[in-house]
Amino acid sequence: VQLVESGGGLVEAGDSLSLSCEASASADTFWINAMGWYRQAPGKQRELVATSPKGGGDPSYADSVKGRFTIARDNAKNTLYLHMNSLKPEDTAVYYCNAEIVIAQSIGTILGDYWGQGTQVVVSS
Repeated sequence: VQLVESGGGLVEAGDSLSLSCEASASADTFWINAMGWYRQAPGKQRELVATSPKGGGDPSYADSVKGRFTIARDNAKNTLYLHMNSLKPEDTAVYYCNAEIVIAQSIGTILGDYWGQGTQVVVSS
C-alpha cells in the first residue's frame, strides 16, 4: 500500500493551497475506510487536521482549521484532498495523509493503517 501526497509549497498568509493524497496497492482488491489529514509543526506533536469517515459520513475538523479547510475524497480515484484557504503562519507544518485500508487476499482480508511520506506547507507572514 502506498499513499502519495502532493501539493505542498511556500505561500503567503491569506493564500490558498490544496493537497492531494492518492492511495494505491499491489493487491487486486482493496478498499479504503476512513481517511484523514494530520500535520506536524517543528518541535510539536503530530495533530489531527481533518477526517473523512468511511462511507461518506460528515467530515470532522480541528478547531484551528474549521471554516478555512475542507477535506474531500474521490473514491473512484482513491484520492483524498485538503483544500486550505486563508492560510496562517501557524499552519506551517508537514502534512501527512492517513488511511485505513482493507486488502482482500486469498486467505482473507487484512486491515491496516497507513501513512504517506508527508508534504511540507510553509506559510510566510
